[in-house]
Amino acid sequence: MMNIDLTKLKNRSTKKLELHENLIVNKDLLSQTELLDLKDVVVDGYLFLDSLDEYQLSIEIQGTMMLPCAITLKPVAYPFHIEVEGNVYDLMNEIDENAKKSENSIDIFPIIWENILMEIPLRVVAEDAKEVTMAGDGWKFVTDKETKKSTNSELEKLKDLF
Repeated sequence: MMNIDLTKLKNRSTKKLELHENLIVNKDLLSQTELLDLKDVVVDGYLFLDSLDEYQLSIEIQGTMMLPCAITLKPVAYPFHIEVEGNVYDLMNEIDENAKKSENSIDIFPIIWENILMEIPLRVVAEDAKEVTMAGDGWKFVTDKETKKSTNSELEKLKDLF
């Protein structure tokens, strides 16, 4: 959780609240995703009150995702960098319509977590996995290019009908 005390902003004793946090994500939360681990995640930025008295957030999130290799399932380090800007309550409502609204503090972790999840790539391949032999006894790995080249002869006859 990243609870931020909003009292100084409300009292106008400061114009913006600086944020510099090392983020540690609960293992239970990681187990619900494709992520094996998150390392060295740092959140930098600030929170300020705009001219309409609405809380605005401007942060950068960077770190390293550990993801399973699509071929070998070995952990692969995938660095990421995310920039998030916008109205805090709008960002929270995009994530969850029932976002908690508190008078004196706000938890921006849901915003951070949602943006990290959106950065997860569909697949990663380890450098050493690119040279792995993709064939065995009676089987071989077929790429998309190979499937387009080889067509079923029976279905090929149907093509002439159209």
